[in-house]
Amino acid sequence: MNNRSPLVIGIAGGSGSGKTTVAQTILQRVGPDRISFLQHDAYYKDLSGLPPVQRAEFNFDHPNSLETELLTQHILQLISGQTIEVPIYDFSTHSRTERTYTVQPRSVILVEGILIFTEADLRILFNIKIFVDTDSDLRFIRRLERDISERGRTMETVVKQYLSTVRPMHLEFVEPSKRYADVIIPEGGFNAAALDMVVARIEAMLS
Repeated sequence: MNNRSPLVIGIAGGSGSGKTTVAQTILQRVGPDRISFLQHDAYYKDLSGLPPVQRAEFNFDHPNSLETELLTQHILQLISGQTIEVPIYDFSTHSRTERTYTVQPRSVILVEGILIFTEADLRILFNIKIFVDTDSDLRFIRRLERDISERGRTMETVVKQYLSTVRPMHLEFVEPSKRYADVIIPEGGFNAAALDMVVARIEAMLS
């Protein structure tokens, strides 16, 4: 680490919008050895004290479902040059595990999550705010495929959750947060021209 403060970048957008693809593209092109990568999903509150039925019905798309204060603290620690221990969340059981993984301070801090622009204390930390804007039908299809293949969900539970919490919370919190973005990328990782400009801008700011 040099004496200059790290460049802090936030990537927001609806569930299934392609945020992770954009983040991975930046990681690979700027260099993973130069980036501390954090995902807001890792900071879901631990629900292990609730019965399984209540866990499954919890509103995971509301800002209160996440321990954003801990994420904010971790970003500040990385900015000050400290190593952090990021929690590991088990999406199949809706609980935080006892394990963590280590993230070292680097020249760039890259943060990804659907709700990271809704919190003023978190939003103020970002030097660049990117919003990935993708049509709702594509986002739903991607979420359906991901939750079934990676998180052990059924089609019925995914559809129920989408209609009861994902869609209304997107309209109430995620979509309005787009106004805070410095850059809006339509179609996420498929927008090569926008990604080229974002990467070039990051490289210029680092140099």
